Amino acid sequence: MAPDHGKPLSSLMVPFRHRDSRMTNTNPQWFTVAEVVSLQQSMTERWHEEPITNDYTDFLAIVCQQHEYNYRLWHEEDEARDPHASDTVIAQVKRRIDKLNQARNDWIERLDDAIASLITDEDAADRSHLPQNTETPGSAIDRLSIMALRIYHTAEQLQRSDASAEHLAKCQARLDLCQQQHRDLQQSLAELLDDLRHGRKRHRLYRQMKMYNDPTLNPVLYRRGAVTT
Repeated sequence: MAPDHGKPLSSLMVPFRHRDSRMTNTNPQWFTVAEVVSLQQSMTERWHEEPITNDYTDFLAIVCQQHEYNYRLWHEEDEARDPHASDTVIAQVKRRIDKLNQARNDWIERLDDAIASLITDEDAADRSHLPQNTETPGSAIDRLSIMALRIYHTAEQLQRSDASAEHLAKCQARLDLCQQQHRDLQQSLAELLDDLRHGRKRHRLYRQMKMYNDPTLNPVLYRRGAVTT
């Protein structure tokens, strides 16, 4: 049975084995970009046919959980565009999207935290003088996750029997471009990870600094007098 994409956020968390809340490992192992991509692609296919599960451990468990939030966001965004949905339904969908997007960003940070622990465990040298990327590995993994979903759903369009030849040609061109971008991003991430692992770049931890879900920072919330700072 296909999974229910409309579950409330309280039921979205998938339990998995871990040592602490940041999924760190006392004996961490470096991962490969190929492992990340394989996970994202296989889970995208599986979750369209089976209930969502996460059987991974350690770093790949974080990748899988973060990918799940993008997977659920994708389908909620589709629901939000239904012109026949009532205002009540749209409001419910938008609130789910908001919570999922917050979780997605939180887990990008967890990816970067875990990578930081890999670097720290291997090399305690000062890297403050080294160059750094404009994007963290966690953000790149998030982009790979979204691209995996985009490729899957674009390829799905090519299976439509009701689509015109023009639509199919447009989707094929779109798919070709997505696959090229996917390959480019994989290569860039692989190069970044190699630089980080061998001390040619520094890994700076950045926080998303989202304000809209914080009742002490969102003016719509604190001006209602519901929160005191």
